[in-house]
Amino acid sequence: MAKPPAPTPTPTPTPTPTPTANTLILYDTTGEWGWLGEMYAIMVANLVSHFGSRTAQPVASYSAGQLNSYTAVIYIGSTYDEPLPPAFLTDVLASTKPVIWIYDNIWQLTAASATFATTYGWQWSGFDFSTVARVDYKSQQLKRDGVNNQGGIMNYATVGSGVTVLANAVRSDGTSFPWALRSGNLTYLGENPLEYISEGDRYLIFCDLLFDALAPTTPVQRRALVRLEDVNPTADPAQLRAIADYLSAQKVPFSFGMVPVYTDPSGALNNGVPETVLLRNAPSVISALKYMQSKGGVMIDHGYTHQFGSLLNPYNGVTGDDFEFYRVTENADHSLTYQGPVPGDSTLWATNRVASATAEFAAAGFTRPTIFEFPHYAASPVDYQAIGTLYTTRYERALYFRGLLSGGPIDTTRLVGQYFPYAVRDVYGTKVLPECLGSIEPDVFFNFPLRFPADIIADAQRALVVRDGIASFFNYWGNNLNYLKQTITGLKGLGYTFVSPTTL
Repeated sequence: MAKPPAPTPTPTPTPTPTPTANTLILYDTTGEWGWLGEMYAIMVANLVSHFGSRTAQPVASYSAGQLNSYTAVIYIGSTYDEPLPPAFLTDVLASTKPVIWIYDNIWQLTAASATFATTYGWQWSGFDFSTVARVDYKSQQLKRDGVNNQGGIMNYATVGSGVTVLANAVRSDGTSFPWALRSGNLTYLGENPLEYISEGDRYLIFCDLLFDALAPTTPVQRRALVRLEDVNPTADPAQLRAIADYLSAQKVPFSFGMVPVYTDPSGALNNGVPETVLLRNAPSVISALKYMQSKGGVMIDHGYTHQFGSLLNPYNGVTGDDFEFYRVTENADHSLTYQGPVPGDSTLWATNRVASATAEFAAAGFTRPTIFEFPHYAASPVDYQAIGTLYTTRYERALYFRGLLSGGPIDTTRLVGQYFPYAVRDVYGTKVLPECLGSIEPDVFFNFPLRFPADIIADAQRALVVRDGIASFFNYWGNNLNYLKQTITGLKGLGYTFVSPTTL
């Protein structure tokens, strides 16, 4: 069969078993888009760390029999017609180890076996370029970006009765075709689920399918996390206490991201008068923070000032609005460009930021928090590594850069962001707690889209497909308390039990 045309590139929680799986991740490297292979491999490496150890390498360097040393192998077909080693194809067809094959070059595997269609019970037909904005899995309707994601999804000439169709892509006219299927040891995903990811996305299907290959006996759990965001020395103590009272009454453990120094260096929000407030000089806030801790709140270190000096980075230089650890500019359409490390970025600079924050916490009567969260989820590789020497745990989404897996020079112009539906140990070597639902955004804030409790709850329902996933969202402390109440009630109604981040 000829190959298809190339697509356009594009309850009481039970203890979690000790992860013991060992995964081999193989990725493409050739052609104009070859650099994307490493980016996708980084994302997969992050996810599979939830299950144990992993090895990632270009598929071109695969050696005969290698997959036999691993629990499972994941191949990411991101380059159309990447030359695959015959030994790899032979081993996939001969092995009983779980193999997850993502997207491209499946035609090379089928061509390597004269009996593939009869042995596996299915045969591809070509890429389907229909508009698909939904993928159905486990009775849930997962999102898919059908506008920007025009790369096509594999369709099939035959799918036999012995083949398990795991998920279905649903076209705009309501018709459907397999999105992922399994036969024997081979699980095939007809597109790359690591592209165009959003909350409630079909990416969560891949996150769940990893359990089948790497930890099939994992019990179903429905846990949730909630975090209050951007608490700083100017926060309203009465509001903080009211939030703590509500969550405590609901028996909901929580955390709060704390910025120990508030600054507005140009007076952008203070009638042109520069303003800086240290936590040590805000006794009513200190009292409220201690009250929050007494009600089950866990303090998170959310940077030092949550902005960068007098620089507009990118908005106004004010704490909470701007980035602290990465240089970002705003475009005319209000989109953001991630430029690279901030001026002077280094291991010493990053550790000094933490030292300054620690000193301010101490001056206010607090020990340094044990969990860190980068402001606006952005930092340089140097910063991630530096923070990893000071904290064992981060609670956030993160940026990942070309070169982190290959060992080559880090390319800060090639980066990807990623969220997780469960705790991982990412390629920076730090445990990362999940934040997969985003934030409640009831008001317009620069380029951030509006997002209401109903949106969080709907995506939490979609996230039910991940059998041991954690529905994690955050909420700005100054939002109307009713938004938080609606979201907590909604997640509880879906069967989620809230837990403290210290239990993960």
